[in-house]
Amino acid sequence: MARIKIEGTTAVYHCISRVVGGQMLLNDLGKEKLVAILGKLAGFCGVEVITYCMMSNHCHLLLRVPVRVELSDEQLLAKMAKFYGKKGTLTVRAQESLKLRGKIDLEIRKSVVSRMGDVSAFMKEFKQRFSRWYNKATGRFGTFWAERFTSVLVEDSRRAVRTVAAYIDLNPVRAGLVKDPKEYRFCGYAAALNGGAAMRRGILSFLVETNWAKGVAEYRALLFGTGGSANRSEKGALEPAAIKAELAGGGELGLSQVLRLRVRHLTDGVILGSQDFVNEMFIQHRDRFGAKRKKGARPIRGVPMPGISVMRDLRVNAIG
Repeated sequence: MARIKIEGTTAVYHCISRVVGGQMLLNDLGKEKLVAILGKLAGFCGVEVITYCMMSNHCHLLLRVPVRVELSDEQLLAKMAKFYGKKGTLTVRAQESLKLRGKIDLEIRKSVVSRMGDVSAFMKEFKQRFSRWYNKATGRFGTFWAERFTSVLVEDSRRAVRTVAAYIDLNPVRAGLVKDPKEYRFCGYAAALNGGAAMRRGILSFLVETNWAKGVAEYRALLFGTGGSANRSEKGALEPAAIKAELAGGGELGLSQVLRLRVRHLTDGVILGSQDFVNEMFIQHRDRFGAKRKKGARPIRGVPMPGISVMRDLRVNAIG
């Protein structure tokens, strides 16, 4: 199913991009470069990175894309100089046209502004910049990323955003790389704990608490299903096999336990949020769906996620 985007309002997207052939090409240096490109590009485009996780063969980004705003020539030039450098080709051309004609040429403006306020343009630039760096650094050639990226439109509500954010930050735990996401330095949670101001703002954006010291404890409580603290978990989480057995037996588990499983609805559900939000998006994009379909919202089968629906009804290998 084609990805769904919305315009004219702030939108949140869970974007996933995979390395071609599923190859484990992203070592620590590569992951660090991805994080660096992400931060710089987000600053240029005005996109808020809520959280992220860079794995060895794929990456997850949770992005809040604002409504596109009109920038003055001076504001645009300042952004270009910071992003491309004062001697960058586009920056120099913009400076020359501003000096000679009193404004930045429309062709240049369109080229630059098209990369702002659009998740597809953002992801294209993000992936291309990394591919060019990687191939040059390793002497490799050819495509680096597999096909197009996938994305889920996420309702910009606390319930929906915090669920997806926790799922992303728990990626290395599900993969068996660490017991605690704070030990995996290529995720937003660890970056925030290490003082990253942008990531602290991203995490606080979906929490009740607005103070970081209290907010980090609130988020950790979600990650571990406990009273939580900023430095440690109060009890161990169940192993994935035990979680699936508990669910199969009709047991009731908290969200933090469920998020230690692979839940395809959070990566392939197309749209995620409250039933009203998903149905509203269904109506707005009615032409994307078959004539027999009457409503958009579908439950997330097999796991307890009260208050959250998706557009795509996943049944095969939905929970792993």
